[in-house]
Amino acid sequence: MSIWAIIPVKPFSRAKSRLAEVLSPQEREQLAESLFRRVVTVVKAVPAIAGTLVISRDTRVLSLARDLGVNTVQEGGTLELNNALMRATQVVKGWRGEAVLILPADLPLIAAADVTGMIALGMEDHSVVIATDFHDDGTNAMLIRPPGLIPYAYGTGSYARHCALAGEVGATVKIYQSERLALDIDTPSDLEDYYRLTGVTKGQVFPTSTP
Repeated sequence: MSIWAIIPVKPFSRAKSRLAEVLSPQEREQLAESLFRRVVTVVKAVPAIAGTLVISRDTRVLSLARDLGVNTVQEGGTLELNNALMRATQVVKGWRGEAVLILPADLPLIAAADVTGMIALGMEDHSVVIATDFHDDGTNAMLIRPPGLIPYAYGTGSYARHCALAGEVGATVKIYQSERLALDIDTPSDLEDYYRLTGVTKGQVFPTSTP
């Protein structure tokens, strides 16, 4: 069984723009890097993951990813997440990967148990496992077996679109419920949810790298 994690990453300097009213540019950049480090650390701690592939157009991100011991691919063309993910998926298919786990780089509460839980639900061929956000709107994690089974449709309302796309190809769709995966930090209200769930106080917004 060969499962690869794919993590798309924006340039740290451009990340978290919706937090501009509560965090300085330097704080937003530090937050983006800290979140990325945590996701990579957690994924690498899961033996069932054969490897991790980071795709980004930011050379700093790619250099850090290699320092963390994961594979990289340079994003090319226009800045479009779905195209970038498809390119990374084609790379994994070339490496004979049997499944891909798509993870954003901004999941502050992700744990190894979430990764293994999604893998356990996605053992069946032609299956899609999705973890959504608190609003049942976005796709905060998705396991697809085999790679390329469905096209990517990230953006507002992606959870419903991914479920529909999986249904169109006759895939088995399973939903992974996790309060940890439901939180990503994009808006000030997400930051408040992070404070509430972790007990961290304002001014201490950056997650640890402990899986």
